[in-house]
Amino acid sequence: MQEMCILHCYDDFIEALMTAGFSMGTSNAEGIYAIMSWDWNESPPYDTPVKWYTGDPITDPCEWTNRALEERSDIAYGKLFFKKSGFITKEWFPLFLAVRQGYIEFEEAYHDGTISHFAKRIYDVVYASETVQVEDIKRLGGFSREDKSGFDRALTELQMKMYISICGRRYKVSRTGEEYGMASTVFCTTRRFWGDGVFEEAAKINADEAAEKIRAQILKLNPSAEDKKIKKFIFG
Repeated sequence: MQEMCILHCYDDFIEALMTAGFSMGTSNAEGIYAIMSWDWNESPPYDTPVKWYTGDPITDPCEWTNRALEERSDIAYGKLFFKKSGFITKEWFPLFLAVRQGYIEFEEAYHDGTISHFAKRIYDVVYASETVQVEDIKRLGGFSREDKSGFDRALTELQMKMYISICGRRYKVSRTGEEYGMASTVFCTTRRFWGDGVFEEAAKINADEAAEKIRAQILKLNPSAEDKKIKKFIFG
């Protein structure tokens, strides 16, 4: 089983993540690894002030993701593993990039048939924008209500294949300049999120060697991880 992280605050979470290099974004470790060991409706397994949905930026795990995206430039978050949320640090991102993309650019992947048409429509909108809210992707991409399931699948597909990244959240703004309503997820291309350096580093890495390094780290974090789960975690 994976070793339990003792978390009392946001700084503990960041330290654990930077040490691990990657993690599932929820308490469900999927047989691999998750820094958080309990869900919002469960009691913590140790004495801690950490509680979900309080809005406290120091002790609410819901706020930790937003803080990491807003305050740091070395952590990526999105649907990265098992089509579910997860984190990858800048140190480890080039290895995952080498495995999941290799040297194939988006347009080449699309023409090879490995990218869906819905994903192409989404990517084109995100590529044309510096950052864009998910609602605006739907509007600018011409997606209808009937397209919801296909849109959601394609949005996940692009994150899993590491072509787009969540880069924060944004509220609607009234005519008087005041924020209101629920915050909306904001996306950008992965290259814009990291810059060219991460991609240049990934291009120098052998994909098989990258997969082995990730595998070794997984087994360090969770010695009981099963091979089938490890492969799915690494390759997406």
